[in-house]
Amino acid sequence: MTLAGGATSARLAAGAQVAGPVTSVFWHLGEQGSSEEWQVLLYTTADRYPQLEAHLIDAHPWDNPQVTAVPIVHGSAAYLAWVRRTVEGE
Repeated sequence: MTLAGGATSARLAAGAQVAGPVTSVFWHLGEQGSSEEWQVLLYTTADRYPQLEAHLIDAHPWDNPQVTAVPIVHGSAAYLAWVRRTVEGE
């Protein structure tokens, strides 16, 4: 919740969804592992993504957290306008 709240408070994301716990399976330090984690989905614009990424990496306790972007290919015009207004101050 801290990452989601910080990103939305700073208007780097218009909204966030926190899901979990989810089970992750991964390689780390040369070993395969698994753990319960929380997934945070944040909604922003391509222009604001670099600032959001920097904020998440700085705020996250891990040295190399998974921070990735997936483009919104389609969405309602009203929703996408709201995201843009919220994070870009239009």
